[in-house]
Amino acid sequence: MLGRMPPSSEPDRTIRRAWRIERAGSLTRLKSVSEPLPPPATGEVQVEVEAIGVNFADVFACLGLYSATPKGSFVPGLECAGRIRRLGRDVTGWREGDAVIVLTRFGGYTTHLNVDARTLWPIPAGWTFDEAAAYPVQALTAWYGLLPLGNARAGSTVLVQSAAGGVGLNAMHALQRLGAQPVAVVGSARKREWLIDRLGLDARRVVIRDAGLARGLDAALASLGKGGFDVVLDAVYGAGFRMAFERLAPEGRYVLYGAADFMHGGRRPNFLKLAWHYLRRPQLDPLAMIPQNRGFLAFNLIWLWEQADRLPDSMRATLELITERPHIGATYPFDEAHAALAAIQSGHTTGKLILRSKLQSKDG
Repeated sequence: MLGRMPPSSEPDRTIRRAWRIERAGSLTRLKSVSEPLPPPATGEVQVEVEAIGVNFADVFACLGLYSATPKGSFVPGLECAGRIRRLGRDVTGWREGDAVIVLTRFGGYTTHLNVDARTLWPIPAGWTFDEAAAYPVQALTAWYGLLPLGNARAGSTVLVQSAAGGVGLNAMHALQRLGAQPVAVVGSARKREWLIDRLGLDARRVVIRDAGLARGLDAALASLGKGGFDVVLDAVYGAGFRMAFERLAPEGRYVLYGAADFMHGGRRPNFLKLAWHYLRRPQLDPLAMIPQNRGFLAFNLIWLWEQADRLPDSMRATLELITERPHIGATYPFDEAHAALAAIQSGHTTGKLILRSKLQSKDG
């Protein structure tokens, strides 16, 4: 049984806490606010949030560097987990009190939100709210990049950039389940040892992104007896892009879903540095790709949030492939959103970061 609605001058409204930014451009503009939330509209449910997934996209959105960033004031956050508090009209298949995963096109950094009922998914039995909030964005990204776009399958040789991060770990689990042959790239020796330990990987196939990257990729391919990668899954788009692309096998597919190399630790964009990165970004010649028989695809997963009818099948396929509970690298109280975003900017994290809107342990 959920608690009573907080008192307000409008009995039908919930007073929620949220992290709101008045306009993108600087993380200093992200403020904690209290504000009224109306009842859920037709086809919507109101969810009381327990845990919120933190993503690179949240930082890019607040800085105004994300193509899907809303205009004007918005609440960041693409995923969360909690319990249904109220049902709007014409909602079927859900009850008040159900524990749910929420996919939302922004709006997740809050204690309560109204969402389209089609964007919910039941929390798997035994999972915590933290695990449920950590799963959808990064697991869906790994599934969509590797299978619908990358066409990875048993025996495929697949390079995973940022393999110790949230998407990378999901991708590694997916590839092991498929019977593919993954090669992991990480940013430090510490992450390399951690990943080898966690997944039981052959050390020859875990490569550090440093001055020896090209040699490491060649050695990994040689250890597999392969001349090139069938798939590259990349969220970095940095100095290693060209090295990885040049090592695609014929019919290989390079799948790009981010540009973490553009990330920096500042509170607002350094436009001079960004311009320098942009001007020096890798360039591809489509005509040169024809004789090499290589493919390049790029995507932003948030477009899927706008196609709610496709979400159930996508989540079902993802959960069938990636059955492991997500690794939670760190959790932060709701009031420490800025600390969580600074941590993800640092590039030193492993797994997923979580904001907790309240103290909780299991989802029941």
